[in-house]
Amino acid sequence: MDEPMNTMSDGSSIGEAVSGRGGGGGDESRESVSDEEHIYYIPERRPSLDLGTSPMDTGNWCFVEQALSPVQSYGTMTSEEDSAKGEFEDGSPTGIHLERTDSFSSCYSVDSDNCEKKTLKVKSKDDVSQPSDNPELVQEPEEPLHPSYTVAFVFRAICGVLKKLPVSELETFKWMLWNRYPESFKTSPRGMDMVDIVDRLLECYSLATSLKITKNLLTQLDQKSVIESLETACITNEVCHDLREHLKKKYGEEDQDLTKPFHDLYTNLYISSIPNNGPNIEHEFMTIKKLNTISKKWKQISIRNIFDPLEEDEPPSNLVFLTGMPGSGKSMAFRKFIFDWIEEQSSMSILFPLTIRELKQFEDSEVSFMEMIQTIYPETVRLKLKDYGWDNDYKIVFVIDGLDELSKNTEFGKLEIHSDPFKATSLKVNLANLFGGRLFFRGYCLVICRPHVKSWLAWDMHYDEREVRGFCEPEKDEYLKKRFEDPDQANKVIEYVKSFKTLHIMCHLPLFCSLVADECQQIFVEKETQAELPRSITYMYTKLLLALIRQSKFRAPFCEPGKEGEFLIKLGKLALSMLEQDEFIINKSDWIECGMSPGDEHNNSGLITQFTVTVHVLYSEKVRCFIHPTMQEYLAALYAYLSFRNQGKNIFEQQLKNMFKGIFKGPQILELYKCAVERSLQFQNGKLDMFLCFLFGMAHKTNQELLHPFCSSSSKIADFTESAATVIRKKMRDNPDRNSNLQRCLKELGV
Repeated sequence: MDEPMNTMSDGSSIGEAVSGRGGGGGDESRESVSDEEHIYYIPERRPSLDLGTSPMDTGNWCFVEQALSPVQSYGTMTSEEDSAKGEFEDGSPTGIHLERTDSFSSCYSVDSDNCEKKTLKVKSKDDVSQPSDNPELVQEPEEPLHPSYTVAFVFRAICGVLKKLPVSELETFKWMLWNRYPESFKTSPRGMDMVDIVDRLLECYSLATSLKITKNLLTQLDQKSVIESLETACITNEVCHDLREHLKKKYGEEDQDLTKPFHDLYTNLYISSIPNNGPNIEHEFMTIKKLNTISKKWKQISIRNIFDPLEEDEPPSNLVFLTGMPGSGKSMAFRKFIFDWIEEQSSMSILFPLTIRELKQFEDSEVSFMEMIQTIYPETVRLKLKDYGWDNDYKIVFVIDGLDELSKNTEFGKLEIHSDPFKATSLKVNLANLFGGRLFFRGYCLVICRPHVKSWLAWDMHYDEREVRGFCEPEKDEYLKKRFEDPDQANKVIEYVKSFKTLHIMCHLPLFCSLVADECQQIFVEKETQAELPRSITYMYTKLLLALIRQSKFRAPFCEPGKEGEFLIKLGKLALSMLEQDEFIINKSDWIECGMSPGDEHNNSGLITQFTVTVHVLYSEKVRCFIHPTMQEYLAALYAYLSFRNQGKNIFEQQLKNMFKGIFKGPQILELYKCAVERSLQFQNGKLDMFLCFLFGMAHKTNQELLHPFCSSSSKIADFTESAATVIRKKMRDNPDRNSNLQRCLKELGV
C-alpha cells in the first residue's frame, strides 16, 4: 500500500487520497463530487498489538471462508452537537444509517499499521442516485381485491399509465420508487425500461399493493389526469368482468337442452366479404341457371375479424351489417361473437349485445340510450360517459341482433339527429344516431339482420356489409359430429343425410342441420342407436317451416293468429305459378296478382329473402326469391294440400277436367293426388317431380299432424296411403323413364 501513497502529488492529504480527489483518485470522481459534499474522518493511529515473543498456539484454529461484503454499512456522527441531542438528521437515535454498499461511492484504504480509513458520502436532498434513508412501510389493503384483477391486467394498466408520463416524469417516478421502496431493487433502476420496472414491482408486491404504490407516486408527481386514467381502467375492468359473467349466464342458459356448451358445438360459418351472392340453387332433379347476382371478387372471413378492412390501405368501418337469409346462421354468428369476447379471444374492449326483442320494451316510451344500456345491463351503472372512450386503444362495440324485428318500416335517414346519449328520445332515433356514429366517438356497431333492412338506411350512411352463407361441405359433417357424443350415432346420421341428396343440400342452412340433428337425437333416445331414421324429407321441411313461422312471430306478425294458413295458401299459389314458368325470382307484380301487398310482414315470414341483381352494367335491382328452390316446391305442394283441406278445392281440377273428366273415382283427396301425378308427368324435364314428392309426403300421418294448425277444417281425412301407392306403381309401369323420381314419392308415403 506504500506505492500508491508515494505517487501522490505534494500537498495532498491522506483524506484526498481516500476520496479520490487527490492525484491518484481519478478524473471521474473529481468531476462528479465537490469538496463541499464530503466530510472526511481520519481516526487516530492505534499502537500495534504486541503479542510477545512466545510462539502462538495454533492448535485450535479453524479456517473459514471470507465473509461477503455487508449489505449495510455504518455511518458516523457528524458533530458533537448531534450527539448531544441524541438524534441525527435522519431521525435515528443511534446514528446508524441503513445503506447498501452498491448505492454510493465508498472507498476503503489501509495505512501501514492496518488502520481502516473510511470516507463517508453525505447525501444531498437533491441527489437522485441514492435510496431513501426512510423507506416507506408497505401495508396490504384491507378490502379484498375484485376477482377481475389479474397479473396481466395490472401489468397492462400500470404500463399504460406510465406511457402517458413525459420522459422526465418517468425518470422521477423511477427514482421515487427506488427511493421510497428500496427493497424492490438491488441497484438503481435508472437504466431499466418501463417493462422491467413494472415487472419488478409485481415481483415484490401483490397486485393491490402494486396499484396502490403506483397511485401514491403519481399523486406525489401531481399527475391527476394519469391517475384518473388508471382509475377508469380499473373500474372498466371490474365492469367488464361482471358483464362477462352476466353474458355467460344469459347466453349459456339458452342451450340447456343440449348436451354440450355452445363453444363445443359451434362450427365455422361461411361468411362472405361481398354480399348479394344470391341463394343456393343446387337441386337434386333440376339444373337451375345461376341468378344474375353481383359478381365481385370475395374472400371468406371469420366472425372474429368482422371489422377488419378487406384491403390494407382501407380504414376500418365503424358500422358493419352482417346479413343472410333465414336459417343461414346469423344467430349462431351473434353468439359466437359474444363468446369470443367472454373468453377474451377478441380485440374488443367492451361488448354490449342488444337484441331488438329486448329493446322493444322501450319502443313506446322516450328514454336515453344510456338508460337502455343500464336497464338491460345493470353492471354498467358505474360507468360514466367518459369511460366509454377513455383510451385511444379502447374499442367499445354494440351488437344489434334482429333489426328486422322492428314492427314497421323505418327510414333512419329522416329521423332526428343528436349526439347526446343521455337525451331521452324514441328507440328508433337512438338506433339511427348509434348507426351514424354520433353517440360514441370510439363506438363500433355490428348489426345482424336480414338483407331487406338495408333499405331503411340513409343514402349517405357509410357501412360495410358481410353475408352469412351457412355451412360448406366439411362443416355439415363436422357439426353433426359435434352434436352427438356417440361416434356411431354421429356416423349414422351423416350417412342418413347423405343418402338423401336434397336433405344433404339443405343442410347448408345451420337451422335445417340442427333440426335434423334434433329429430335423430330424439329417435336415439326413444329407440336407441339401431332405430330407423325417417325416410321422408317432407317431414323435415315441415319442421323447418314451423321453425321459421315461430321465429316470425317475434318480428312483425304477417297475419293475425290463426290466419297463417291463408297466408301460406297465397304464398304457395305464387310458388306453384312461378315453378310452372321456370321462374325463381319474385317480382312486385307477382305479389299483387296473388292478392298480397309487398309489405314487411311477408319479408319477415322467413320463407323468402332479398338480394341484388345486376340488370345492366350501371343498374342494379333488389329482388326477392324463396330461400331455396326446394322450399318453393314445398310451398307449392302445401298450397295444393291446404286448398283441399281448408276450401275443399282441387287446384288441378279446372286444368284437367276436360281431359280426365269422369275418369277418377274414389275419395276426393285421392283425386287430387291422381291429378297431381298427371300434371307432373306432362313436364319432361321433371320440374314438378320434387313438388309431387312433397305433396305425397304430406299424406303421411306424421306430416298431417304437424300441418294440422294450418288447417281450418277439423275433419280428418281417411287413410289413403295404399291407394296412393297403387297410383304411383301404375305410373311407374307406364313411364319407366321416370321411375326414380316416382320411387321417391313412395318413400315419402312411407311405403
